[in-house]
Order: sequence, then structure tokens, then C-alpha cells
Amino acid sequence: MSFEESEDIVYIPPQAGPKRWVFGDHYTIKADKENTHGSLGLIEALVPPGGGPPLHIHHDSDEAFYLIEGELEISNEKLSQTVGAGAFIFVPRGKVHAFKNVSDAPCKMLIIFTPGGFERFFKELGVSADDGRPAPEAEQYAKDVEKAERIVARYAAEYV
Repeated sequence: MSFEESEDIVYIPPQAGPKRWVFGDHYTIKADKENTHGSLGLIEALVPPGGGPPLHIHHDSDEAFYLIEGELEISNEKLSQTVGAGAFIFVPRGKVHAFKNVSDAPCKMLIIFTPGGFERFFKELGVSADDGRPAPEAEQYAKDVEKAERIVARYAAEYV
């Protein structure tokens, strides 16, 4: 028996998980509310230069980032700081924040939501990147922003 067949341990193989393009960022959902019994959501993110979400707030989940490659600018309403590979950032629920790739190369990071649930926002909003589908054209981003503004409240979050 392997972990893939076990009911006790969740195993997601490399490259596995739903993949979505959101605002030009590439997100792979590795764990979600369903397969972690609500405990957490885990996303592997590839953020191109200049990519990242605007200031936003999660009302019922904490968010954490572990930067594997690249440089990110992490911001709140008053402060911005550039961090590099190996950095860990924890944002408690209720705190305004954003991130932006300020380097010339893609950033690779892990994003964790506790409890799980917000990762479903990416499933609903994003354009499928499964089977290696390329990023949508830039015109799609305006549609994504409008859609995000309509659905974000369903996930107990908002843009500020």
C-alpha cells in the first residue's frame, strides 16, 4: 500500500493538483479544505515579474507565505518590505496585506491558509492551467478583476 491509497495520510504527487491562472500568476492547489478535513489550504504559486494581488484582507483565515525562489515586496497599509528566498511571512486574519514580485524572474512560493477554504477562491476565479495551458492574454485580466470583486466576499475576504 502507498500513501496514495491510504486513508490516514494525504499524499499529493509532484505536479499534481488543480492548476489555475489568476491575474497572470500560476497557482497549483496542493491541499484543500476537503482533503485536510478543513485544517488548511496549500497552494504552490509561480508569480511572474510584476505579479501579485492588490491589497486585501481575509476575515476568517490566516495566510502564510514561504518564498522558495525570487524576491517579493510584502505590503500592508503603512509599510512595504522586500524579502528573498527562504523568507516566511505570517499574516493573521483581519490584517490588510499584498505581495508583488519585484524581481526580473518568476517567484516560487507556498501559500498556506488556515483554516482551509480560501483556496476555493482560486478554483472558482482562475482560468484552467491544467495540461500546460498557457496564461490567458492580458485582456482576460480585466475580466478576472471584475469577477474577483464579485466573488471574493463569498470567501470572507475583500479588496481594500
